[in-house]
Amino acid sequence: MNIRTIVASLLLAGLIFQSCSKLDTPPTDVIDPSKAYRNLDDLNLGVLGAYAALTTSLIEAGAIVSDEVMYPTENTVSNNSAHRWLYNSTSGSVTSALYEYAVVIDRANRVLEAAPTIPAAGEQNRLDRYRAEALALRAYSYLELIRAYASSYEPNGMGMPYIKQRTLEYLPRESVKSNFDNLNADLQTAKEMIPSGLNDNTRITKTAIAAIQARAALYEKKWGDAITYASEVIAAEPLAPKSDFGKIWKDSSQSEVIWKLARAIGDSRLGAAFFRETGEIVLYAPSFKLIDLFGSNTQRADDVRFSSYIQYAPTRPAGKSQYLINKYVGGNTAYRGLTDVKLFRAGEMYLIKAEAELENNTGAAGITAAAKDLNDLRRARVYNYIDQNFTDKQSLLNAIYNERFKELAFEGHRFFDLKRRNLPVERTTQDAINTSGALKLEPTAAQYCFPISDREMSVNKNMIQNPNY
Repeated sequence: MNIRTIVASLLLAGLIFQSCSKLDTPPTDVIDPSKAYRNLDDLNLGVLGAYAALTTSLIEAGAIVSDEVMYPTENTVSNNSAHRWLYNSTSGSVTSALYEYAVVIDRANRVLEAAPTIPAAGEQNRLDRYRAEALALRAYSYLELIRAYASSYEPNGMGMPYIKQRTLEYLPRESVKSNFDNLNADLQTAKEMIPSGLNDNTRITKTAIAAIQARAALYEKKWGDAITYASEVIAAEPLAPKSDFGKIWKDSSQSEVIWKLARAIGDSRLGAAFFRETGEIVLYAPSFKLIDLFGSNTQRADDVRFSSYIQYAPTRPAGKSQYLINKYVGGNTAYRGLTDVKLFRAGEMYLIKAEAELENNTGAAGITAAAKDLNDLRRARVYNYIDQNFTDKQSLLNAIYNERFKELAFEGHRFFDLKRRNLPVERTTQDAINTSGALKLEPTAAQYCFPISDREMSVNKNMIQNPNY
């Protein structure tokens, strides 16, 4: 979308984390919201501009630094420093999202600044919708920034400056608790304003807001809220039938897709992060650790996720990976890797609810409720599935995390799931043949958190870097 390039350049001086309090004159390289937005159609374009700035950087980075992919021998064309955990504040592969979400937030704030001045006679619901979308986009962006750049997910961890309006001040980091308080307030206000009848899954709906709330509650360990919001989504958006699940990733079914980023010819291809068409090179292959979780060949055939996510190609030449990531190939053979990006699905909500049920009630009732959610999801994904019984919390928690590993593979969750539990990233020897010994990333390592970029550190004198960088 050309609007990304155009508006990004126009807003360079207005990026959220860049500021200079010594400037007294208004910036000349941005459009004042009072002049840019004169009516509801203009405001809608502003909201669409905020959506357009959303990228897949964290999905790609989260996969590459985790244990869900491996670096195959055939990949001699890309830099594997992120995969080997050698990134630092100059590494764009892990720092670029900071600026990308800053653009989304800045555009959303400009919409919110202009909204009170827009005449909306007879169309108040439409105005409320655009305001709600802007608030929810801002909140979602901060949730993603917390996941990637917070020093920890604990309340006293270092979060990000939560910007609600344009400013030229140097802003310090706020606590993670403060970030969650602000984003939860934004989501609640948005939810009250968004029309219930809105069902366009390329835009934020009431169900999408509930999904964002559920994910936020999971990270904040507000288990009761996580159950409430995940249950709300589950009631509104059922799991895909087995016959439809594979079609989701070919963009020929909308089953269980709550919110997605629509992609058209000319847009960036998420699949290109894992496969290069020129030369047909597998850049990153599914890890054997992940493949083995799906069990035997018979069990893999019974699980609709395996063939939807992973392609087995035994006829590829010697020295080439026989396993490829199939999830983002898309439905257009002329544009391999171009597919709509599914940001929220019903499957995630079942796993959020299962984990929250288990943590919210550590007794038998919690185990029973969590096991039901897990079994319900598995039954929807696996032919001939027989419900599994659990008698203790830890074994069920391990099962839930393994299911998240499989269900949400390559969707940008695995690395942050391990971080939520303060667990190391551990690769098998088989998956680390080309990683120069990058087998285990401990929670005490600097790279366990993504760094604040050196550019931000040099501009904002009040910014503090994450530990150990």
